[in-house]
Amino acid sequence: MKKIQKILVHEQVSQEIQNYIEENELSEGDKLPSVEEMTNMFGVGRSSLREALRYLEAMDIIQVHNGKGIFVKDVNTYRFTGKVKIERERNFLLSILEVRRALEGQAVSLAAKRISAKQIKEVEECLEEYRKLKEANKDTSQIDLAYHRYIIKAANNPVLETVLDSISGLYEKFFNEPLGDKQLFDETYPFHITMFQGIAAHDPQIAKEEFDKMMDCIEEKIKSA
Repeated sequence: MKKIQKILVHEQVSQEIQNYIEENELSEGDKLPSVEEMTNMFGVGRSSLREALRYLEAMDIIQVHNGKGIFVKDVNTYRFTGKVKIERERNFLLSILEVRRALEGQAVSLAAKRISAKQIKEVEECLEEYRKLKEANKDTSQIDLAYHRYIIKAANNPVLETVLDSISGLYEKFFNEPLGDKQLFDETYPFHITMFQGIAAHDPQIAKEEFDKMMDCIEEKIKSA
């Protein structure tokens, strides 16, 4: 098995674990190597491996039993070819969207109250870069993610930021070819602008309303994809 490079580590590790399941023809209930064994196999740290395991467990590919080990959960439902079946990924994205509505929605409201002049300038520059990439028909996934991170930072709540960071691997599925389509959520672009306008005006109600419109658009796209 190849060693994992230190770029998007948790995604590469999760892919290698799926490859391991397929190559070794493991079935539901079969036990995977231990955390220690897999860190050695893939050449990664425990934190990266655990993030990959959380990601796979959230999609029902594996099940972690504390003190007992890591087990394949439902191999008959999945074909481990690098992508899970579309219906399962759709349900997974919708579940994470519910978390985004709650946690990021609160961050948006707080940001509207607390954002500084310097942070407003940073988001303006981010949106300008977003516009240029979109008009050039280039990949906007990473600048989109950066925009949301700026808003979360502007909420100025370290506990909320830490909670969102703890699920970053799951969260980033919205920005890394969701359902195999890099441009799936392109229609949400105008809401980035209107939501920021509410935040910059220190109007939590407007900012949250525009955020909800963005989430509604994302939900519709996931369900119709």
